[in-house]
Amino acid sequence: MAASLMGQAVADTDSENAEYWLDRLGPALNMTSYRGVFVYARGDQVSSMQIAHRYQDGVVEERLVPQDGASGEIVRKGMRVVCVLPDHGRIQLDQVIPSGPFAEAFSSQFMPVSRWYQPQLAGDDRIAGYDVVKLALKAKDDLRYSHQLWLEKSTGLLVKSHVRSSDGEVLEHFQFTSLEITDSLSDSEFVIRTKGEEVARNLSPEQTASPAPRMDGWTLEWQPDGFIPAAAPRSGKGRAVAFSDGLAAFSVFVEPARKIAMPTGASRIGATTVYMKQLDIDGAGFFVTVVGEIPPTTARKVAESVRVDDTLAFGAIGQ
Repeated sequence: MAASLMGQAVADTDSENAEYWLDRLGPALNMTSYRGVFVYARGDQVSSMQIAHRYQDGVVEERLVPQDGASGEIVRKGMRVVCVLPDHGRIQLDQVIPSGPFAEAFSSQFMPVSRWYQPQLAGDDRIAGYDVVKLALKAKDDLRYSHQLWLEKSTGLLVKSHVRSSDGEVLEHFQFTSLEITDSLSDSEFVIRTKGEEVARNLSPEQTASPAPRMDGWTLEWQPDGFIPAAAPRSGKGRAVAFSDGLAAFSVFVEPARKIAMPTGASRIGATTVYMKQLDIDGAGFFVTVVGEIPPTTARKVAESVRVDDTLAFGAIGQ
């Protein structure tokens, strides 16, 4: 009995210490200044980015430059993002910002996650020349993935992360391969240097506080516990809403069906699932897409819970 109580006390202490590091993670993502190169692996897709990130006078500045594939860059100042990808024609800015630790939802919506994940300290390590602490965030249900986070000890900066399936498979992997944490970043490191057409937008999301999310004519009747409305992504003529549990995020898009046939069912790249489903409402066709870092079974349940209102269906028939 004494050994059992001692083991429980150690577990409780580990959990409290893990919560301390989680509390540091959110602010550190924006408020630490650094430069470096990181690698992001999703399934068999691997990409690397050079990054300079500065927090000065309450404003976040960032410059991302792809190190492989097409040339270009992404420069952010505050909530304003400018993207230059001269080798790519038209692009969607929502898709060029890397997911995981650099997604806007990850940094701005970070909330206490211990209700949905079991946080534990998993030892010390060394990444890119810095001493780090390793955290394990084990999902408490099968509706979401587990995560492992490596945080630099002096700042709390995230320097490595894994997204893991229920059987322990690493689905996505982020890691700095070189890193310098420093306040000595000059203005020149945040100047656009690539020639080409610039595309800009404001990152400020349209927030919704509705406990039962309803977006312009459709209702989501089920979402996994802990996921709340985080933003309303743009989706052309469609209707969309994003959800986050503070660590993972997914978006639901509802749009009129196209005349060409579209695939249905689930596909997955790394930890990112895309589930597509067709709906027919009173003669009007709609296409539902769920995309995010959630298991395929969860994405399917979300897609099947979408209900389209008569007003939206009648509007689609009239188009």
